[in-house]
Amino acid sequence: MSKPPIVCLLGPTGTGKTSAAIAIAGRLPASVINFDSRQVYRDFPIITAQPDADERAACPHHLYGFLPTGEKMTAARFVELAVDRIEAVRGEGRLPILVGGTGLYLRSLLTGIAPIPEIPEDIRRQVLDRVAAEGPQALHAELTRTDPDYAAKIHPNDTQRNARAAEVFLATGRTMTWWHTESEHAPAPYDALKIGMRLALNDLEPLLAARIDVMLERGGLDEARAAFARCPDPDAPGWTGIGCAELLGFLRGALTLAEAREKWVRNTRAYAKRQLTWFNREADIHWFAPGENRAVADLTVAWLAERG
Repeated sequence: MSKPPIVCLLGPTGTGKTSAAIAIAGRLPASVINFDSRQVYRDFPIITAQPDADERAACPHHLYGFLPTGEKMTAARFVELAVDRIEAVRGEGRLPILVGGTGLYLRSLLTGIAPIPEIPEDIRRQVLDRVAAEGPQALHAELTRTDPDYAAKIHPNDTQRNARAAEVFLATGRTMTWWHTESEHAPAPYDALKIGMRLALNDLEPLLAARIDVMLERGGLDEARAAFARCPDPDAPGWTGIGCAELLGFLRGALTLAEAREKWVRNTRAYAKRQLTWFNREADIHWFAPGENRAVADLTVAWLAERG
């Protein structure tokens, strides 16, 4: 029996993945399912560039803006939620289109979750105590030595993921890269057409800076201020996202607004570079430039026709 088809639109931030998905939905019944780890947060629709009202009106959208700032999202939880949404979309006679830039989430969905053992509580507490005393940057520096490939994919200020990598290494003696690539995974449950949107980093950078300015004009700072009133814990998972962390620095008096904006642009560029590095290692991706939406839709329609 053939595996059910899904389309995966991937690539670095700011490359027009949502508009490409909507172009596909204009040609056949389809629904968009998010696989971006930041766009799950309810309090940050502007800062995380979640689809706006017009984009959502074009076709159904799922797994956007549902998680409180204080809750964390993991790859395992994402897979559980995504599988549920994929089956619901298929039950409606629609094509599931997964859209996002969190490569680990997509890989976990397509190849299975690495069976990382439960971490003993004493090791978890030891790592959390280190984070509190030294900051996640110290753990990231160690990670750069023990697991440089994984370190390149996460930000030094990402408390959750740096702590997770440290506790897994302490508990198992294996790196996150080993668990994600060398351990045995379940076979892919879907027949996936992977479509990538990318642009040279030097060409993408000014577009990212302009998008950040638009986010600020549309009320990104007010959004962060309201979120801080609801969740003033600076260590909450939702605050670790790029844009959120920099504006939090301004709200807490550590940065001027100009400094926060400059840091936001710099960190977004670095994140886009990490995304490009990750996806360039993936196989079977059909690459397009931003705006080539008709060609993306043509490929999707032809691929489905070939499958019968």
